[in-house]
Amino acid sequence: MNQETHDKTPRTHGMDISLIERGVKKLKLKDETCCLQVKQFNFYYNQHTQALKSINLIIPERRVTAFIGPSGCGKSTLLRCFNRMNDLIDGARIEGEMLLNKQDIYGKNVNVPDLRRRVGMVFQKPNPFPKSIYENVAYGLRLQGVKNRRTLDKVVEKSLRSAALWDEVKDRLDDNAVGLSGGQQQRLVIARAIAIEPEVLLLDEPASALDPISTLKIEELIYDLKDKYTIVIVTHNMQQAARVSDYTAFMYLGELIEFGDTGTLFTNPKKKQTEDYITGRYG
Repeated sequence: MNQETHDKTPRTHGMDISLIERGVKKLKLKDETCCLQVKQFNFYYNQHTQALKSINLIIPERRVTAFIGPSGCGKSTLLRCFNRMNDLIDGARIEGEMLLNKQDIYGKNVNVPDLRRRVGMVFQKPNPFPKSIYENVAYGLRLQGVKNRRTLDKVVEKSLRSAALWDEVKDRLDDNAVGLSGGQQQRLVIARAIAIEPEVLLLDEPASALDPISTLKIEELIYDLKDKYTIVIVTHNMQQAARVSDYTAFMYLGELIEFGDTGTLFTNPKKKQTEDYITGRYG
């Protein structure tokens, strides 16, 4: 009898199985501390376009959670809801709840600038300010009124070290940040985000525009940062999701199809749609 007919293990579309067998440690969501919780959440770009449909999700504290799915499935839209970036879209509206440490971030009394300090974001394309490397990292602190040079120096160095960039730039902190390589710029942007000590770090395809070596550095950085921050990453690269994440959410057409620990989701998905996607049958 043909073995493939009965083998329930999904073929992972050329993916190195060793990357995803990390599931042997069997993370259990019920044992985690909740950081972000989404309840019956709907998002509409306008009166006629619904981008997210009845999303229910728990993001564990100090873990890396990856959002995967085909283009247009709602990954980035959901990510941007966590720090209300979608508020900038005329006509956009939400239904349901999105909680950060049990506080509804869409509540009437929420200070949105403070929320965005607590929930930092890094975009696909590095966006350093046309300022010095030092001033890029110090920018958020200055906005908060920090003027003491010794304090600024300490935080700038600490943030650049945390972003694995200090040794590369410590002798040229006054140089313009736009002169850095793409990978260095992305790590600088991460340093800028963590300088104000957020609780959550949102990463929207942070390595998609980078070369393989720079991508590896970003992935190593993500692994190191999860000890201090709750990290949510959107990626089109399933191998990357397998390498860096503890939990993975698969989305399709604005719906959350499946969520679980990364090892289990990739090797033993519960939903056929998930299996079809990770085996390359669509998307």
